[in-house]
Amino acid sequence: MVGDVGVGGDNPIRVQSMTTTDTLDTAGTVAEAIRLVETGCEIVRITTPTAKDAENLKNIRAELERQGYLHVPLVADIHFNPNAAMEAAKWADKVRINPGNFADAKKFAILEYTYDEYQRELERIEQKFKPLLLRCKELGRSIRIGTNHGSLSDRIMNYYGDTPEGMVESAMEFALIAEKYGFKDLIFSMKASNPKVMIQAYRLLAARLDALGMNYPFHLGVTEAGNGEDGRIKSAIGIGSLLEDGIGDTIRVSLTEDPEHEIPVALRLARRYTPVEARLLEKAAIADATPVPVATEWPEVAADAPVLPDARQPYHFSKPETFTIQIGTSHVGGENVPQVSADLAGFPAEMAGTPKGAGRSLPVLGAKPKGAPTRPDFFEAKVGTILPENRAARSEPLNVLLNVEGGNLPATDGSQPDGFIVNISTPFADYSEGLTQVLDHATEAGLAVLVRANAPFADDRAELDAAAHHSYPAVDLLMEAARLAVEKGFEKLVLALSARTVAYTLRSNRLLATRLHEAGYKFPVQVIAPEIDPSADLDEHFINAAVATGALLTDGIGTVLKIANHDRGNLKAAPAVQLAYNILQAAGARSSKAEFIACPSCGRTLFNLQETTERIKARTGHLVGVKIAVMGCIVNGLGELADADFGYMGGAPGKVNLFVGKECLEKGVPTEQAVDRLVDLIKSHGRWIEPEAEEN
Repeated sequence: MVGDVGVGGDNPIRVQSMTTTDTLDTAGTVAEAIRLVETGCEIVRITTPTAKDAENLKNIRAELERQGYLHVPLVADIHFNPNAAMEAAKWADKVRINPGNFADAKKFAILEYTYDEYQRELERIEQKFKPLLLRCKELGRSIRIGTNHGSLSDRIMNYYGDTPEGMVESAMEFALIAEKYGFKDLIFSMKASNPKVMIQAYRLLAARLDALGMNYPFHLGVTEAGNGEDGRIKSAIGIGSLLEDGIGDTIRVSLTEDPEHEIPVALRLARRYTPVEARLLEKAAIADATPVPVATEWPEVAADAPVLPDARQPYHFSKPETFTIQIGTSHVGGENVPQVSADLAGFPAEMAGTPKGAGRSLPVLGAKPKGAPTRPDFFEAKVGTILPENRAARSEPLNVLLNVEGGNLPATDGSQPDGFIVNISTPFADYSEGLTQVLDHATEAGLAVLVRANAPFADDRAELDAAAHHSYPAVDLLMEAARLAVEKGFEKLVLALSARTVAYTLRSNRLLATRLHEAGYKFPVQVIAPEIDPSADLDEHFINAAVATGALLTDGIGTVLKIANHDRGNLKAAPAVQLAYNILQAAGARSSKAEFIACPSCGRTLFNLQETTERIKARTGHLVGVKIAVMGCIVNGLGELADADFGYMGGAPGKVNLFVGKECLEKGVPTEQAVDRLVDLIKSHGRWIEPEAEEN
């Protein structure tokens, strides 16, 4: 329990956020906490850097209750200061500690520990942690052991490195001490700004705890996710991937925005895995002071899905070996970055001649026009589309796969496409003859073939999870197509599966990747985001596509990404392509613009993070492949800077420190000069390219 809010077990997935005010500003902190609660936040975390801040939690709680907010669980966020934690335990419902700095000062020291020396370090940690455990046990408080990838202790860094394993061991040092003293009210988190690292760490921790017979709730979040579409996408990939794995009991979407903006996004993610009725029933029960229904009494609760064969490496990123397939000037599979495809019908200007203002071909490094690219690597054309001649001679080559039916193939002339798309369904025998003709034609012409199967299944998630509906005929169809290609010695084959829900998209593509691996087939796979109601708002489109495809990409599945769009919907053709590139960037699969690691701000922040991040983005957003960290303070700043090319970190009020990697090159720079000095630093290290002039 966190106050009156149950976490884990049969409880709904809880949504929480964090205030950004100075904790000693009681009125400001209370006002922000109320805005969060009114937006749907269930647990409010407050930064507590000193014992004085911790003591003021008493006044914050009293003022919340005076204004009628009697059941708002408060969490004290502690770094570096065990004394503040001891004071906070008197007033907060939960104390969050960071195992990387609760008992250690970060010095980036390189040390080698013998076994005995390491054990003495653990004894030292126990002496600092024990008083907090005993106080929280006495007062009925819970503790979150919150590991951050950016603030691992020197001890962990030297023993395990900057790895998911190190993150897990950092938490386990404290967890085993808590178990020793019989303290069970623990919650764990494994946060990182890189979704791949974050996903691997949570999975590894879940496996480690399970092996030890320890069963505790998890709080999920991608730290320093940033703002806008990028922040939402990165959070959806990390959090949604784990929720689909069945991991996660509370969530926070960390955005470099006003904290109440986080809640609607978090609720959209949570409601996918908690029936809406569950929250309504719970609120009614609390209001009436009656027992809250347990999960098995909620409507729409799904049965456990059967376990499928799975060849993924859950704790380490790996990509299956695939053939390299050329589609015009685009290269799919092999060691190439994932490609982006889109329906040609959404880009009418492409058919009229050399496109103007439709985007440019995408460099892997260097500069590009401001804004993410809006032109895919190749297009998919409908049956019967007449393609313009001399496509390869255009300033921007028009790479096209043409959808064909059976033997309805185009003549070999100037309008020949770069490959074909064949849609198949059950039974495969009805399509094998037509597919054979296409493969023969493609072999003769040296072209690629994309075979796509549509997945028929129940729309209702409960039915999907039930064993009776847990079938994957589309995967069987694609394996039949793969076998036919192998028999004919055809290697230029791409496989794709189109589904209508996130869960089915993930399960079927994971199963397909496993079946291909088991058969020794090296055909690339196109990942397609499931279509949703075209009238859904953009946040819903972002989250749906990010969870469905990002969860696959972070596991190495997918060499082509496609996001469907509708002319009459809210997600148009060019923004859908931009969304695809943004998902690839957030998943760490392909860089198409500068990447920003920006913390969500809290009471420790030494400058206006939102305004500063936007100023830095405006100046540097065109630098493809450059990663810039914008950090409010030292808590995660130094660690996250190690994953960035350049860093901008608050050092003192009105002063900023500038970094290259984790090395501070300029200290105490006045805030009003800092962005210009950051640009100068990028230039001096050879990473600056002037932005191209935008076309009218």
